[in-house]
Amino acid sequence: MEKIMNLLKAALDSETLVKLSFGDVRKKSNPYKKAVLRPLLIQGELCYQMEYHFQNKVTHRNLDKDQCLELCAELIEDVFKQMNLFTADADYQILAADPDRPRIVKKPATKAMPALDHNKEKKYLIPDHTPCDFLIRLGVMDQSGTVIQRHYAKFRQINRFLEIVADVMDFMPQKKEPLRIVDFGCGKAYLTFALYHYLKAESKREVEIIGLDLKEDVINFCNKVAADLKYDGLKFLKGDIAEYAEQGKADMVVTLHACDTATDYALIKAVGWDASVILSVPCCQHELFSQIRNELHHPILKHGILNERFCAILTDGLRGLKLEEQGYEVAMIEFTSLEHTSKNIMIRAVKTGKKKASAGEEYSRLKEYWHVNPTIDRLPSPGSTV
Repeated sequence: MEKIMNLLKAALDSETLVKLSFGDVRKKSNPYKKAVLRPLLIQGELCYQMEYHFQNKVTHRNLDKDQCLELCAELIEDVFKQMNLFTADADYQILAADPDRPRIVKKPATKAMPALDHNKEKKYLIPDHTPCDFLIRLGVMDQSGTVIQRHYAKFRQINRFLEIVADVMDFMPQKKEPLRIVDFGCGKAYLTFALYHYLKAESKREVEIIGLDLKEDVINFCNKVAADLKYDGLKFLKGDIAEYAEQGKADMVVTLHACDTATDYALIKAVGWDASVILSVPCCQHELFSQIRNELHHPILKHGILNERFCAILTDGLRGLKLEEQGYEVAMIEFTSLEHTSKNIMIRAVKTGKKKASAGEEYSRLKEYWHVNPTIDRLPSPGSTV
């Protein structure tokens, strides 16, 4: 072990490490079968990234030099029997069935030092360091266009949302009339303003967007900001999703973190308006918590935290099936990183018109199996006389 670690430490100290790959696991039960270590620059600082290869995914962990040496020692001792160390000076094949008596074969270097600039600044639809009126007005940017550090998570969330919007624009109607969009539970409306800016300023589309929220002070604030920015097609109203009675057609319905059954009412209204695109991030799905019953799974469901998390998954699964039955293509996607919020699943539904009777049948079987009656059930099956 000492010989191996001295070799690795010398590569790290001299900053000549190109790559270190681990293979040939000691136990078949090991969850990952390969690991690769590479140097990495993060904000100008040299560190190291360990890449774990599982059967169906790859994960990463960033390390400083000391953490790197400690982790490599653990992997050599407990997990892998073979390493291939590539440095700028030489290549080493290391066979370590017995870590204390390794066989090390040195060969001429075959790999040059990599460029460590692969963590280049991400290209955002709304870039940093470029003034953007609504972001400055909402305090996310300063007047020079630089994102204020404490608001960077919000800046990334806004751009992630716009990436999703950009991906579904082909499903939006191509018409001369303004696109009509309703944002239920808009809150302070960072994403509502972003949507208006992107469609109007970047995509050159005429839009009419309505933001709905229950807080009167929030609505007043948002309307003032919209007026100050001359966002003439953006209007905010005070109201409850379930009671919102606006009639007509909506091209897109957005509902981000609408609590519990408010998401269901928004989805029901979206389908009733024949919306081409629905973007919904559910929150606080409590409805099924007290309903769900299943003797086989009682040992799991008796634990409140497990019951709560499973009910959230089941609720969204049922919502997805109902939308598929209505002629939507549904995808459950990650909206924001889990490090920011656990409520990070978005239901992305685009209207195809291909109604799936099989989805309705699956929905009914799931309801019966778990003994639940979710609010989304108020969305009638196609052809029903409800």
